[in-house]
Amino acid sequence: MGTYAETYSAWKADPEAFWAEAAQAVDWERAPQKVLDGSNAPGYSWFADAEANTCHNAVDRHVEAGRGDQAAIIHDSPVTNSKTTITYAELQDRVARLAGVLAARGVIKGDRVVIYMPMIPEALEAMLACARIGAIHSVVFGGFAAHELAVRINDATPKAILSASCGIEGKRIIAYKPLLDEAIKQSDHKPEVCLILQRPQAEAAMTQGRDLDWAEVTAVAVPVGCTVVGGADPLYILYTSGTTGQPKGVVRHTGGHMVALLWTMKNLYNVRAGDVFWAASDVGWVVGHSYICYGPLLAGCTTLVFEGKPVGTPDPGTFWRVIEEHDVKVLFTAPTALRAIKREDPEATHVARYDLSRLQALFLAGERADPDTIKWAQTHLQKPVIDHWWQTETGWAIAANPLGIEQLPIKPGSPALPMPGYDIEILDDAGHPVGPGTLGAIAIRLPLPPGTLPTLWNAEDRFRKSYLHAFPGYYETGDAGMIDEDGYVYIMARTDDVINVAGHRLSTGAMEEVLASHPDIAECAVIGIGDALKGQSPLGLVCLNAGADRTEEDIQSECVKLVRQEIGPVAAFKHCIVIDALPKTRSGKILRGTMVAIADGTDWKMPATIDDPTVLDAIADRIAGLGHPTA
Repeated sequence: MGTYAETYSAWKADPEAFWAEAAQAVDWERAPQKVLDGSNAPGYSWFADAEANTCHNAVDRHVEAGRGDQAAIIHDSPVTNSKTTITYAELQDRVARLAGVLAARGVIKGDRVVIYMPMIPEALEAMLACARIGAIHSVVFGGFAAHELAVRINDATPKAILSASCGIEGKRIIAYKPLLDEAIKQSDHKPEVCLILQRPQAEAAMTQGRDLDWAEVTAVAVPVGCTVVGGADPLYILYTSGTTGQPKGVVRHTGGHMVALLWTMKNLYNVRAGDVFWAASDVGWVVGHSYICYGPLLAGCTTLVFEGKPVGTPDPGTFWRVIEEHDVKVLFTAPTALRAIKREDPEATHVARYDLSRLQALFLAGERADPDTIKWAQTHLQKPVIDHWWQTETGWAIAANPLGIEQLPIKPGSPALPMPGYDIEILDDAGHPVGPGTLGAIAIRLPLPPGTLPTLWNAEDRFRKSYLHAFPGYYETGDAGMIDEDGYVYIMARTDDVINVAGHRLSTGAMEEVLASHPDIAECAVIGIGDALKGQSPLGLVCLNAGADRTEEDIQSECVKLVRQEIGPVAAFKHCIVIDALPKTRSGKILRGTMVAIADGTDWKMPATIDDPTVLDAIADRIAGLGHPTA
């Protein structure tokens, strides 16, 4: 296997040979003859002349190998008080029947299908059924606002939509069907058919002639086999927020996606066929695509689908209960989930109630993992806590600690070292590389590795302008950070979150690290707001741990002192407010840009992805209550 250094060097010495070897893990219908096609540079395509089927690789081949009785999916739903196990053989039958329903309604290779579902096994079956017949799926987060769903329907022009009657968010039942009906009404494009899974918590009214009952039609469907597709044929479109308000449809090609995910399951996460892998995310996000659905199933693992929250369903011990009960080997979640647990159970009293001996490691991604949260988890779990960094666009980790090759020293605050395929540079505004320890724009030398986005759906010009124009020869990540003397990468902020205080470029992420080290602070964010004298000044927003009984004046004065002590007077950190909760998207990302707009008095609209709109209203009132001290 070798060391990380040997593996990375082998990739760098001959990238095509490296990925050709990795491609041997895929069951190809026609093996690739040409690994990389750069004829359209700076656009690149991997394994374009190969032929395969993702559903065959994720389901059928495991059944054919004699492992049909192994659990493929475990569904654990504390919100419905139910647990279900589906074997690979059962999954094959269910997916083949669902694919048969779509095929009988005229859905063919290349057609689009929108999936709008909660965290239930049928969401994965829907994705796999599309892959089985070569249809391109586009999963939209269940419960997304009707207008946002309509925008995606218009862009993807699906022939069919697969949905459920409702989803359950904590204690709230969210009826999906009225949102779907309204989205179709608003949309210029109309799907030919909608398949609706009726859930007992809220049954949906059906539209005659368009809607079909999922259970009824799959029960009598004729199962279909796998359709062979090209290595560069799209598997899916996943929309990510765009700066223009028009979502960007990230495209994922079939061949490179399988090669990359299979490589990561073995080399990064150190799991094998039969291991239980749990990504505590949602199928609507990229983590759900890569590591709830495709990655674990391609590798023959058991994937855990969890319908619940880290706290409140019923308590902050839920994650630890799931790990013990289902023999989870790897947990992958967002730092925000850990912070929620830590806030309610700062002494980790719930951890001691469960046997976590089978857990190998905890992986974090989705946002910056502050050192304080990592140290809290390390202390109480006594397991490696691995931060890793990637994006919707890349589909898998750019920088990580590859447990399957070698566990590297952990430096809290860093997602460790670049993975094979990623040649990372820190660039200044003019595009010149900067030295170790210097903050700059993080860029990746082209070509990007297999599994990353080759383009945006029907928007090649936008793809090139968004990612390739700023630094010719590089992919612009949009993140700012630095690389230390050991080559460790540090992601400090989105490029937009680097603030300029009287000519000094400062990272809001570095200030957040300092604030998070305060013993009473559970969660925090720092934003840069307009300052007539300095250009920008930082404003801290902090949430306190459960049971913290301190005045806001004490907290503010201690936070100001901490930042001054750790970063220096140059930060000009003078204002800090205590709030009940930070505004976040449903995937856990903090809505810093919206808070900046509120503070600066510029126009803003309620983000469609926000988890709880009332949180932003409360923060707007608090910021207004400051009397705009920095404006």
